[in-house]
Amino acid sequence: MRRRFFIGLTIAAVFVAVYMGLNYFEPGYAVNPAGELSLNHPIEHEMNDVYGYDVWGLSVSTNEANELLSSNEGRRMLSLHNGAVRVDEEFVQEGRDLFYEETFNNEEFITDVLGILDGPLSVLNIGKAVLKVRGEGTDNLKVELAEDAVIGGQTFKKGQMIETGLDVPKGAFGPLGMPIKFSEGRLKAGISCAACHATVDRDTGKVIEGAPNADFNAGLLMALATNSTAYFTNTDVDAEKIKSFIDHQDWMKEKELGEENFVALPDAEKLEEEVDKALLAWPRGNFDSTMDLENNPAQIPDSFTLGDHPYGWNGFASIGPFKGLTALNNNVHAQNSDLLAQADQSDELFDVEKERYIGLILQNAPNLNYRYDNSLEEKPSDLLARVDHNRTVYGFNDMIRPPTYPNISLFTPNGTVIGSEGHMVLEELNAISAYQNALKPPSDLPTYTVTEASGREVFDRAGCISCHAGTARTNNRVIPNDVVGAEPSRAKAFKDSVKLLKEPWFYPLDTPIPIPEDAKRVKIPTNHLDMDQVKLTLAQGNEGGYKVKSLVGLKFSPPYLHDGGVAVGKDKMTQLGIPGTLEKGIKPDAYNSLLALVDRELREKVVEANKSSERLQDAHSTGEGHKQWVDAQNGFSAEEQDALIQYLLSIDLEKEKQTEKE
Repeated sequence: MRRRFFIGLTIAAVFVAVYMGLNYFEPGYAVNPAGELSLNHPIEHEMNDVYGYDVWGLSVSTNEANELLSSNEGRRMLSLHNGAVRVDEEFVQEGRDLFYEETFNNEEFITDVLGILDGPLSVLNIGKAVLKVRGEGTDNLKVELAEDAVIGGQTFKKGQMIETGLDVPKGAFGPLGMPIKFSEGRLKAGISCAACHATVDRDTGKVIEGAPNADFNAGLLMALATNSTAYFTNTDVDAEKIKSFIDHQDWMKEKELGEENFVALPDAEKLEEEVDKALLAWPRGNFDSTMDLENNPAQIPDSFTLGDHPYGWNGFASIGPFKGLTALNNNVHAQNSDLLAQADQSDELFDVEKERYIGLILQNAPNLNYRYDNSLEEKPSDLLARVDHNRTVYGFNDMIRPPTYPNISLFTPNGTVIGSEGHMVLEELNAISAYQNALKPPSDLPTYTVTEASGREVFDRAGCISCHAGTARTNNRVIPNDVVGAEPSRAKAFKDSVKLLKEPWFYPLDTPIPIPEDAKRVKIPTNHLDMDQVKLTLAQGNEGGYKVKSLVGLKFSPPYLHDGGVAVGKDKMTQLGIPGTLEKGIKPDAYNSLLALVDRELREKVVEANKSSERLQDAHSTGEGHKQWVDAQNGFSAEEQDALIQYLLSIDLEKEKQTEKE
C-alpha cells in the first residue's frame, strides 16, 4: 500500500515538474522550411543583389560602402546611429527566420483575446488535419469542426470540413505562419508573416517564399473565434451600431455613476454576430488591414518587394528604412494582430471612448484572466494594465512607444512600433525587410523566350509601360482613383487618419529596447516625398488613389487587382470570379485571370459573377477598375494577347535588367 502511495506521489511530482517546466520554458514550434523544401530559398537558391547598406531608404551597394568606409566621414554615414542598416547574408537569414517564426507575442491577443482556438476550430482537430496531409503537404488545410455553432447567421455543424487556406509544407508538423507554444497551462497559436506571404506549391509540396497565400480564409477563421469582436475596427461595425447594442439602463447607470465608476458596454452576443457577418464576407486571400470602419478587405500582397516602393495598396508606407518596407511590416504586426494598441486613439478614430473600446474588446475574452466584467469596480484600462506586459502602450504585442505616440505619422500609421526587448529599435523589422527584398520568384529560364520577348513589345505598344515602367514594372506612383476606376471606399481608407497625423520623429537605430528615458530623437527623412502623392494616399482634397503595383511574380499571385476580384479558373466558361473559383475551393488560374485583366469581354463576365454575390458586395469586391484593354476591340490579335500574358507571367528583375542592356 505504502509502495503504491509513493509510486503515485512520484508520478504526480513528475507531472507537476513537467507542467511547471513547460510553463517556465514555454516551448513552441514554428514551420521554417529548409532549403530543400523551398523552391526559392534566397540564400540556397537565387536572390536579388541586396547586400550593402540601407540608410533611411537610400541604398548603398557593397562597392560603394567599401569606399565610404575608408574615411571617417564615410564610417559616420554608415553607422547604425546615423540610420545605416548593414545587409549581409547573416542579416537576410535572420530576417527569414523572423518571417517564419516571429509572432511578436501576438499569440496572446489571438488566443487569449480573440479566441482563435476556443470555438469550433480546435487545436486538436487542426493537429489531426496536419498529420493527415503531412506526407505530401497541402495548400489548403481542411479541418473538421469540433462543435456546432451559429456564426453571423450561418449554421456550422460538428464534423463539417472547412477549408482554412492554411498551407502545410511536405513533412511539416504545422501550418506555415502559425507558430504554436505552450504558455500559462495551454497551447497558444500566433501568426507570423509566412501565414499570408508564403504558400505551398501543390505539385511538389515545397514552399514558394514570398508568394501570397491566395486562398487564406482569414475572415472565416476569425469569425469562428469566440471573440471576433476584437477585430470590429476592421469591419463596418461603427460607433452607431455599437451604441445601438447598449442597454438603456446601462446608459443611465453610466450617466449616473460617471465613466470612472461604470462603463456601459454593448450586448456581447449581438455585437459578435454583427462582426461575424462582416468577416464572413471577406473573400479568401483578402484581409482588411485598415481601421476606417468600412468592410474593405484588400488582396494579400506578395513579398517580392524589391523596387515596389512605396508599399501598401495606396502607397501609405513611403518613408523610413528600405524605402518604406519596414513601415509596412510594422503596420502588419503593430496594428493587424493586436487591436488594443489603438486604445489611446479610439475616441478620435472610431468615436468610441477609450474605456468602452478596451471593455468591449475584452468583455468576451476566452481567457478569464483577460475578460472584463463591468459589474466589478474596475476600469477596463486597469484590468488591461494588470495583465499586459507593456508599460508604455496598450496591447499585448511586443511594442514600443515612438516619440509621436499617441499620434500617428507616415512611418507609424497605427501609432506604435513593434520591437522585442534585447534588440535595437527596428532591428527585427529591418531584417524582415532585407529578406523580402532578397526574394526572387522561382524561374526556370535566365532570359525571356521568343514569345515572351514578343509580349514585351506588345506591353510597350499597348501603353502598359506608361505606369508599369522600370525593371520592377512600376513607376512607383499612386494613381488617382478617378483614373483607376476601382473601389472608391477602399481608396479613401486613410482619409480620417490625418486628424492624428504628426511629423515622423523616431529614435536613432542604435537605441536599445526598452527605450531609455533619455533616448535621443531623430526625424525620419521625408524630403524625397511628392506631397501631391501623399495627398492622394491620404485622400486629402481628392478621392484617393491606388499605387501602381510591381509585376514581378505575377505567375504566383492570382487573382488580380487590389480587391482580388479578377479571378478565373482553368475553365473560362464556368469558373468565373470569386464565386466560381475561390468560393468553390478552386485556385484561380494565372493565365486566364490575366486574360480577364486585359480582355473586356471576359472581365465583364467576371464582374457579373462577383456582383451576383451579396456577400462580395458587402466586402466591396467586384473586380472592377484598371480598364486598360489589350484585346480585339483595341486592335490586338489573339496571338499578341497570348504573347503579352506569357510575358507578364515571366517578368523577373534580372531578365528586365538584361533585356535593357541588350
